[in-house]
Amino acid sequence: MTRVKRGTIAHKKREKVLKQTKGFRWGRKSKERAAKEALLHSMSHAFSGRKQKKRDYRSLWQVQINAAARTNGTTYSKLINGLKKANIIIDRKILAEIARKEPKVFEQIVAKAK
Repeated sequence: MTRVKRGTIAHKKREKVLKQTKGFRWGRKSKERAAKEALLHSMSHAFSGRKQKKRDYRSLWQVQINAAARTNGTTYSKLINGLKKANIIIDRKILAEIARKEPKVFEQIVAKAK
């Protein structure tokens, strides 16, 4: 059986890991073993961070809608309940944007939901 020399492939693999850890602090950007470990952690944090971002934005929209709803004499929960009963399908992202940018339109939406 012929001998297989993996020097170039192994080197490329290590370089790829070090390229991904560019910008990391201390030895995690230059030492192979530390870089590999840091990369594993960073990837898991990035994955959970993408899920967390969705939760954060939804809670932000809820706060914005609640603030706008209270200026129109109702609460967030009563507004959402009224929208469901009136069969008005607007998601929280758009509702929050309307509340911020178009207060008159939001006022009409609240009136329909009551």
